[in-house]
Amino acid sequence: MADVLILVGSDSDKPRIEPAFEVLSKAGVSYEFHVSSAHRQPDLTADLVKNARTKGFRVVIAGAGLSAALPGFAASLTDLPVIGVPFAVGALNGLDALLATAQVPSGVPVACVGIDNAKNAAHLAVRIVKA
Repeated sequence: MADVLILVGSDSDKPRIEPAFEVLSKAGVSYEFHVSSAHRQPDLTADLVKNARTKGFRVVIAGAGLSAALPGFAASLTDLPVIGVPFAVGALNGLDALLATAQVPSGVPVACVGIDNAKNAAHLAVRIVKA
């Protein structure tokens, strides 16, 4: 059973989230990584997130670029803390993803770290798990 569920929307996002793997491993916090898109695979993504608590996860890290729907989508389906990592892709170099991640509707909380800052997402996840 892992402590942190890590999600990204496409295989091309994996290098951007990989710095989190090292931080979590060094801290002794277990994680499970999945590529699952809120747009292309909404049912699979919903299943992963809805069942996260029963599978023993304590935190969700969701990384996304462009419209960055994944963090908010995840937060709408779980009461676990969700940490969003906006990725620097597209014409706006991550600004659109940052704004989308930071401005989800009231009642759907997402903690937002800086653009491409998977390390800080992992550090925050470690603090939550070890609190």
